[in-house]
Amino acid sequence: MQHQFTTNISKQMQAITANGYSVIFNVEGYKELNKQISENNYSTIFIIVDSNTNEVCLPKLLPIIETESPIEIIEFDAGEINKTIETCIQIWNVLTELRADRKSLIINLGGGVVTDLGGFVASTFKRGIDFINIPTTLLAMVDASIGGKTGIDLGNLKNQIGVINNPNLVIIDSGFLATLPQTEMRSGLAEILKHGLIFDLSYWKQFLDLSKLDFADFDSIIFDSIKIKNEIVMQDPMEKGIRKALNFGHTLGHAIESYFMDNPTKKSLLHGEAIAIGMILESYISMLKNLISKEEYLEIKSTIKSIFEDVIFDKSDIQSILDLLIHDKKNENGKINFVLLDGIGKFIINQGVDNELIISSFEDYKL
Repeated sequence: MQHQFTTNISKQMQAITANGYSVIFNVEGYKELNKQISENNYSTIFIIVDSNTNEVCLPKLLPIIETESPIEIIEFDAGEINKTIETCIQIWNVLTELRADRKSLIINLGGGVVTDLGGFVASTFKRGIDFINIPTTLLAMVDASIGGKTGIDLGNLKNQIGVINNPNLVIIDSGFLATLPQTEMRSGLAEILKHGLIFDLSYWKQFLDLSKLDFADFDSIIFDSIKIKNEIVMQDPMEKGIRKALNFGHTLGHAIESYFMDNPTKKSLLHGEAIAIGMILESYISMLKNLISKEEYLEIKSTIKSIFEDVIFDKSDIQSILDLLIHDKKNENGKINFVLLDGIGKFIINQGVDNELIISSFEDYKL
């Protein structure tokens, strides 16, 4: 069953204080943007967009910016395939040609690819210049733009190169959600579901029957999801411990995403589509390790499968995905570490999992 998500924006939301910056919603966010531009007297403002946000989002942003400083637009082709060092080099060269200096500002206007890559470009150009994230997808609003993770892919391996460096400001303008196709809305919902599964049982329970949830008010859903992620990140900014919880579903999910991205016979999966599968698989492993009950697992599986279409895996697919796990960023000393559920709303990190359990989880996913 596929659900339609509609938006009806918006009410005023309280700002969320993060680690050295604020997450500010809608009109108040743009007021803060202009305040920071005025106070910092930036030499040039560079807006990084992809080919999608250049067309549908930039026309809304440009008239809002109040500045006498020159504004330059830097566009790259949309898609995860372009989240590469080659794209970064092109942007660094453009910044150099346009005489960007350490008093320049970069505004990243786009989804997770734009905020990840643009944040990395800003963090490394001249050893770091200010940047502001304005996420335009649900996924980027609740996940990618929050917490200071920046980076790029290395071939088909997700986010292998990057730094943790916080933006100066994150603006959540839920009006941009109206520009998204339904597949992108579902992709973002995967990360929202994850936040409930690892941290807040009552938040998770809201999504058991989507027909009773008011998706017309995405602001409150986004606000609660950001609060959960921010609370975890504030305790562990550099991901030495508790922040690893945010990788639930991602150990297998990233491997699945990478495999499908690099396999010409497969249809590429959106990030959230791959993470949704990963959460089902890793919930099953949690059940096999007696960390959650069968009833809890079936609740998770049925809820996620009611939103996301099934994906078919054969034996060779599963083996290739297993081979990719060695590159997961949580690995230590050659050991593959999983985040598993310790009951819904709780988690346990640094869990070793045998391949037999992983294969068994794929078999159960098919059912």
